[in-house]
Amino acid sequence: MNNQRASEIQAVLEGQPLPASRRQLLDYARAEDASIVHELERLPDETFDRLDAVAALLTLRPAAPAPPDDALPRPESGKPPGGADYLTPFPSDTGRVRHSAPRDNPPQKAIEQASELQKQQKQEQGG
Repeated sequence: MNNQRASEIQAVLEGQPLPASRRQLLDYARAEDASIVHELERLPDETFDRLDAVAALLTLRPAAPAPPDDALPRPESGKPPGGADYLTPFPSDTGRVRHSAPRDNPPQKAIEQASELQKQQKQEQGG
């Protein structure tokens, strides 16, 4: 529930003498504005001495479920990001195509595809 709706409910309950139990709040709500009864039924069965406490409980969201065990982070490898080049100020292979590039998708082909896509988008936009 959002804060605005909780404030509206709080305004409806302004005439209820406090401290009041959950049951008293529900009875008062039924008499004043039955549309808020459903939302007040979420309250715990306790006595409330402030309407701010009622609004605070209404705006609470359920806690997110715990992640499954397999989603926990893996331990660190101890290796720097980027491998050995992380500590090399001017690596010799910067900007070069590495020999490990896939043969069926060479970098030049990827550049040509991106250029073609940009041309198509520019034409569609009326440029």
